[in-house]
Amino acid sequence: MGSIYLADDMRLKGRQCALKEVEYDRALPENIREEAREQFLREATVLARLDHPNLPKVSDFFSIGPRDYLVMDFVPGSDLRSLMLEARRNKRFLHEKEVLAWADQIANALIFLHSQEPPIVHRDIKPSNLKLMPHGLIKLVDFGLVKILAPEEVTITIIQGQGTALYTPLEQYGGSDAHTDIRSDIYSFGATLYHLLTNEPPADARKRFLAPESLIPLRQINPSLSPRTEKAVLWAMSMHPDERPHSVTELKQALLGFRETPTLPLSVARVRVHSPSLMDYLAHPPEATLAWSAAVLFLLSLLATLIR
Repeated sequence: MGSIYLADDMRLKGRQCALKEVEYDRALPENIREEAREQFLREATVLARLDHPNLPKVSDFFSIGPRDYLVMDFVPGSDLRSLMLEARRNKRFLHEKEVLAWADQIANALIFLHSQEPPIVHRDIKPSNLKLMPHGLIKLVDFGLVKILAPEEVTITIIQGQGTALYTPLEQYGGSDAHTDIRSDIYSFGATLYHLLTNEPPADARKRFLAPESLIPLRQINPSLSPRTEKAVLWAMSMHPDERPHSVTELKQALLGFRETPTLPLSVARVRVHSPSLMDYLAHPPEATLAWSAAVLFLLSLLATLIR
């Protein structure tokens, strides 16, 4: 189990930091506890080397008795869950462009983590672990479940855990890390965007396994969303890892319109996706330009025929 404290730095006066306290299950055999502590120290060293604007900086780690501690930058601001709940209370949705701007930053953080040698998988991406700082920077916080993908897929975990059910892919259930990789983060990222864009939590993976239609397409809840965004989010939330984007870069390109989202796999295609109407296309600038251009050309050709 773990706790997070807001702490004062006694050496650097005026600096506040987040202190992550890790306590191990005392019912575990002594040798297992020692292995867990060795893993913590090994991974704390890895995290301390990371330097990215969308990640809090890990500045130190230490132990006191049976507890280990990770010292990180304190990140001021509101988490995205709070902002989403506020929008829901006001009976409105967060703006799609705003959420996609946040998604761009989150994707950059994940691309950085996944590009490490070995790759680092966060495993607990959710709105409450994403903080919006006063100047607009997003920080992906809480490395409590982070996993280092060691060579030959041997996994090392700081704290054994399953993440939060609403955002957790099916392969992360069951207490084993053997089948989780960067595509597990992609699922959680997609589920997080689903919640932020609809104000409604997505059906969890276990429920979807038994009833695929339980995942309601985003535009049935928020009709103002673009078809492109809906397709990209559902692609990320595909049940089988092989059916998801193979990298966060692919998902980012699909979300921001730099690449075409592939045809949805069968496990997602069973969900009745909202078919865009003419008004849906006219509501988005690129589609509107094409539609009006086609209409003008049709009228000109009709006029030329009549004049003859």
